[in-house]
This record gives sequence, C-alpha cells and structure tokens, in this order.
Amino acid sequence: MKKALLLLATAGMVAAAGAASAADKQLVIVVKGLDNPFFEAIHQGCEKWNSENANSEYECFYTGPASTSDEAGEAQIVADMLAKSTTAAMAISPSNAPLIANTLKQANPSIPIMTVDADLTQEDAGLRKTYLGTDNYLMGYQLGEYMKKAKPNGGKVCLIEGNAAADNILRRAQGFRDAVTGQKDLPALKGESGWTEVAGCPVFTNDDGAKGVQAMTDILAANPDLDGFAIMGGWPLFGAPQPYRQLFGPYKDKIAKNEFVIVAADTIGDEIGIAKDGLVNILVGQRPFEMGYKAPSVMIDLIEGKKVDDPVFTGLDNCTPATIDTCIQN
Repeated sequence: MKKALLLLATAGMVAAAGAASAADKQLVIVVKGLDNPFFEAIHQGCEKWNSENANSEYECFYTGPASTSDEAGEAQIVADMLAKSTTAAMAISPSNAPLIANTLKQANPSIPIMTVDADLTQEDAGLRKTYLGTDNYLMGYQLGEYMKKAKPNGGKVCLIEGNAAADNILRRAQGFRDAVTGQKDLPALKGESGWTEVAGCPVFTNDDGAKGVQAMTDILAANPDLDGFAIMGGWPLFGAPQPYRQLFGPYKDKIAKNEFVIVAADTIGDEIGIAKDGLVNILVGQRPFEMGYKAPSVMIDLIEGKKVDDPVFTGLDNCTPATIDTCIQN
C-alpha cells in the first residue's frame, strides 16, 4: 500500500513538474491595448492554439496595456516580459514603433522577437525576425483604388488615422495616397490628380472611436464641400457605432450615389451592419484571429532555428455592397 502511495505521489510530482515546465515556456503576444476588439480577435486565435496544443511545452500568453493609447504602458510590458525567464519568444504589435524599438535595444533580448499586426519602422526591422499580419500598404492601396474609382475626377478628402507613430497605419495612408494619385511617397495630397486633403487632416485619433466620430463631425462642419473620408482603421465604426450612424445617416443617399464616399479598414463588430445599412462604401477587412492563431507556431519555428519568411502576410477581404453578405466578420 505504501509502495502504491509512493508511486502515486511520484507520478503526481512528475505531472506537476510537467505542468510547471509547460508554464515556464511562454510564447508572449503583446498588443497595443486590451480595449480594442481587433486585438481580442488576436487573443481568441492565441487561445485556439492553446486548446489545440494542450500537450505542448509552450503556452501562448496574451497581454497588453488596458488602453490602446497607453504607449508607455505597452513598452513597459514588453520590458517586463523580456525580463522573465518564462518568456521563450515574443510577438509585439507596436503602438509607437520607435519607442518599442528603443525598448528592444535597451533589453537586448536573446530570445526571438517578431512583430504582429504592426511592424517596426524599416530602419529598425533588424530588431525582429519577421512580421506576421496584414500587408498594410496594400490595404491602404485598395482603399485608395476604390475611392479613385468612385471619384475619378478627384476631390477633397480627410484621412482618419490612429497613432501618429504606428507604422502599420502610416503605411496604409501612404498606400491610399499612392493609389489615388498614381504617384509615390507623397506626404500629403495637395491637388495631385485632383485630390486634396483638407485643413486639419489627417486626424490622429489614438484608436479612439468616439474621438474619431467627433473629429469627422468637426471636419464636416468646417468643410461642407468635403467629398469623403478615408478611415485607416475601423475605430469610429466599431468603437462608436451609434454616434457614427447618427452622423452619417443623413448622407445615406449621397453614399449610395458615390456623391460622398467613405472607405474604411476592418470588418469588426458593428462594421458589417453599418455597411449593410449603406453608411460606408467599402470595408477592407483584416484577419486578426488568423494572426493570433499563427503567431505561436511562427515563434516556435524561430526558437527552433527554422527558416521563416519575412514578412508573413495574412489576407484581406474586400466588402462592398455586392459582397457584404459573404464577408468575413472578425
């Protein structure tokens, strides 16, 4: 009996040690903020990977600051997680790309680092092994192509952006400008091919939906001849859907006739419903769930020294009135 109890105790200790070992190897995903449903989709992808790999020695661990506007908080979390012996690899979505780059330089980590959703600047790309996520330039370019098709003679527009130092958003804005003008690397639209960005634009909202709607309200009041908005992230639509609907409800007929054009990123939350209501012309959706699901496997490949492509792009989904019923909603 004592021998049997001893065997059971030993087995329990081995099992506990195995559980501790698994917990001691974390594949950490650090996002810009936990208050954004886009990143919650990444979280769900991470959790699906955990459920399908319950016996793995690795665990996908998702974290980030409470608010997407807390750039310093994200940088501190990156530094704290890099200091933990349990962190085996890290995937970061930088809110402020230069700040995260400086954090990595100071920490000088020996573990593999990658970016997800948003990348570091080209100058700092050597600090990470690969980028997993949307081709952000292509996303902005597709938004611009639609705007140009709807308004072939150009017009007055305003770009709504997120964080002024977020590399992914800046790439989208550049893609948009390149597409509507046919020129490369214009920092702003000043009449090229008939396109002009009105005063006060672009607007940087720090991913705050309500702030985005208020900014658009102000821009419309100051520019009654505005021809449209190019929204580089879906924040005003999924973050403040009712104020957005109230603002653009009166524009529904103009939107349907392309007299007023709104192009926007993402297919999150209420965005599909808003598109079905005819209050946005096109959504170009990303695949955040796929990012969260793929990131742990990419990190393991990096740990094991396997060849990983750079970048690793997830796809895009164009949602127009003709395709809205089959669009992927995240």
